[in-house]
Amino acid sequence: MPLRPGWGTLGRPSQLRTNFFAVRLPKDAVYFEYEIEILPKAQAKGDRRFRIMELVEQSPAFANFRTHIAHDRSQRLVSAQELPQPLSVPIRYLEIDQEDNPNALNFTVDIKHKRDISMSTLNDYMDGKPEHRNIDTQPLISALNLVVQSYASKHGMRVGSNKYFFPSPNDRFGLSLGVEAHRGFFMSIRPMYKQLMVNINICMTAFYTPGNLAQAMLAFSRDSSGGMPRGFVDKLKVTTRHLGYTKKHTIFKVMTGHTARSTRFDCAEFGRQVSVEEFFKLKYKITLRHATNLPPINCSNNPKHPVFLPAEICEIVPGQAYRGKLDGAQTSAMIRYACNTPDFNGNAIVNEGFQHLGLRGGDASTLNSFGLSVSQQMTVVPSRVLPPPGISYRAGNARIQNASWNIVNIKLQAGGTIGSWAVLLVQDGRQNIEFAGENDPQLIIFLRTFLAKCNSSGIAGADKPPKILSVQLPPSQGDENRARALEAIRLAFRNNLNRNAKPSFILVLLSGVDKYIYPGIKKMCDIDLGLQTVHMLLPKARESGNRQDQYFSNVVLKVNAKLGGMNHLLDANSMRWLTDKKTMIMGIDVTHPGPKSLPGSPSIAAVVASVDDNFVQFPASMSLQKPDWNKESKEMVEKLTQMTIERLQVYQKKNKRLPDRVFVYRDGVSEGQYHLVLQEELPKIHAAFKQISPKAPYKPTLTIAICGKRHHARFWATAPGEMTNNGNTIPGTIVDKGITDVYNFDFYLQAHNGLKGHVRPTHYTVVYDENRYQADVLQQGTHAASYLFARATKAVSLVPAAYYADIACERGRDYLNVLLNLTDDRSSVGGTADREAEKERVYENAVKLWGDGIHKDLKDCMFYI
Repeated sequence: MPLRPGWGTLGRPSQLRTNFFAVRLPKDAVYFEYEIEILPKAQAKGDRRFRIMELVEQSPAFANFRTHIAHDRSQRLVSAQELPQPLSVPIRYLEIDQEDNPNALNFTVDIKHKRDISMSTLNDYMDGKPEHRNIDTQPLISALNLVVQSYASKHGMRVGSNKYFFPSPNDRFGLSLGVEAHRGFFMSIRPMYKQLMVNINICMTAFYTPGNLAQAMLAFSRDSSGGMPRGFVDKLKVTTRHLGYTKKHTIFKVMTGHTARSTRFDCAEFGRQVSVEEFFKLKYKITLRHATNLPPINCSNNPKHPVFLPAEICEIVPGQAYRGKLDGAQTSAMIRYACNTPDFNGNAIVNEGFQHLGLRGGDASTLNSFGLSVSQQMTVVPSRVLPPPGISYRAGNARIQNASWNIVNIKLQAGGTIGSWAVLLVQDGRQNIEFAGENDPQLIIFLRTFLAKCNSSGIAGADKPPKILSVQLPPSQGDENRARALEAIRLAFRNNLNRNAKPSFILVLLSGVDKYIYPGIKKMCDIDLGLQTVHMLLPKARESGNRQDQYFSNVVLKVNAKLGGMNHLLDANSMRWLTDKKTMIMGIDVTHPGPKSLPGSPSIAAVVASVDDNFVQFPASMSLQKPDWNKESKEMVEKLTQMTIERLQVYQKKNKRLPDRVFVYRDGVSEGQYHLVLQEELPKIHAAFKQISPKAPYKPTLTIAICGKRHHARFWATAPGEMTNNGNTIPGTIVDKGITDVYNFDFYLQAHNGLKGHVRPTHYTVVYDENRYQADVLQQGTHAASYLFARATKAVSLVPAAYYADIACERGRDYLNVLLNLTDDRSSVGGTADREAEKERVYENAVKLWGDGIHKDLKDCMFYI
């Protein structure tokens, strides 16, 4: 990776507070790392390991070490003092409230010295001398994270590796039935130039609502159609008390269609087959109240030895992070809960955060034993505000204010041409908002208004009347995945459109949101038929006055981009860093199956690339890849060589030559995977350069920058004049000192205006640079490029090339909608071999749905925008 070429100087200097706090530690401190081995291994798994380590800390044999150790409750322990070797702690396993059990499991916990950890090595790294750049800091940082997170891990609930939650009845926000949100804190040690820091941020996560499982089932039956979704309870943890103590179980199956009375099993204790109801009556003297109206659960993953429990004796364990993907309503509720001002978040971090995380006063005893302390003041870092670029249209002036502008009385820079066009009325039973039919006078007025907006914006051919199609969809009930409805739409296209004279685009008018219709039409038109489509949602499109005009203006931007037009340009000076030689900008992203996807569903990779010297048009290549084809580097693009060749071929077709320079913005890669981009993707890009020109050597200069949004750096203005009305930092804010990497070329850029909540900058890191860009050139260039997003009249938070790749990935998800965005009604599969065969079948089904990919008639345009 290239060293930082220096720091930027362009822009108005300022200062910001940031949520990084200085950590002080003894300069030459030496700590001791140990490996934890729990025997027998076969019985020491999952949550049981956590409980074993609790018992270790309570053991008299460990009493002398308790105050100066930190561990991960499973495998790793760090001590401020050297521990005696060998060190073995015998453990008699009992649950928290369990009295002595003659049949209790016995474990031996061996704590074995692994290495000494010298903090002087970390200080050498933070000094910034090039000869120290390759020091492996990971063992040092992870050890310090164990120490600073020690209090939180004992008093809070951990989600992932660095997030801690401290739920209270007053701090919960219901998202939906059975799901609630909690506010917690992220905390991670970060080495900076000459200063160790801890990054602390507010975070939000969805949890399962704790409580009685039977009551939750009844609530689902009462308040939702279909009862509790199967995916909701899959691997949900519950506790029971019928054994006289609290025992934890994992749900593997709900016996849907059965009850505690009808579910029977062979019981050796009673020498006969008994029902679940009967067993609990005879064995535990428990009379079930819901024996006939609720299914029992099975807490065994062994089909030959089920363990049935009645739902009414089970309590949902508090603090379980929700594993499903939030739906639209849940996501909206979460955003409302999480959308707090910078001032609110800052106060929460320095007050609640420090208290809950145990970083002050007597709570910091573990820190004290390691000689660590954390400053309670946010770090102040230098920043700059970069100037916006100039925006130009063919007619009219765009005045930028707060990184946005309006397009009243302007003409697009280069309007596309409408040869012919069509309108599809999708009639789905919402008569209050739908047009009455093809001849509805209101429809004619609606379309004339839209055409007038196209015409005034500079799109040619906008005076032509469309061919209007109408399709009445069959009811959704009984129509699985809306297959019959989508076939009706396909027939409407087939019977009314000439495949040899396709319309320039089809305007699809939808009366509501349906999770199958929109993605189904996109798949049908992008892959099967090769038709450009633009969708309007009628409840928004039929609003009156300025709202409709604004909606139509936004749609016109999409239409023009799809037609190959240019909406706006930047001034020549802002583009010079790209136009001084023939340049192609690429954007790369990968999207993966989610919690509600069928096992075996593929990942989708997208590569977009510019084809013009104005960097407006970005056609896309897309491909499937097995989600586990590269388990060590899941995010890497498998077919990047071929996809890069495709992008270069389109560039060559449009420009009659290949570019001299290629700039890649790579989205979606975590810091821990930067090296994999260089190991796996860089050689594939170079292979594309070699293969596209096998006779004459083709070696364009290449730069790769990674764009990161999933970080926890936030900023606060230090003066009233340096913030927007809602307290956010000003658009154009850039930070490349104080909290950036010691050696690497990285910076935080907030190009956009944060309208809601606390604005998050994008973290850009240059991992490869043959073009040897200076800091100002790349920083201001990326900032200016953020104003070139085709379907907006504002700067966007992510540079457009990466943004387009992300949008293309989401479009790819539409093509596999029935696999990737599944409901919770999925069947369970038996053993490992059956599961693997099912995953392979799902992947083959995805390949079949994908077909030949994007239709040849759309490959050279921005169909996805």
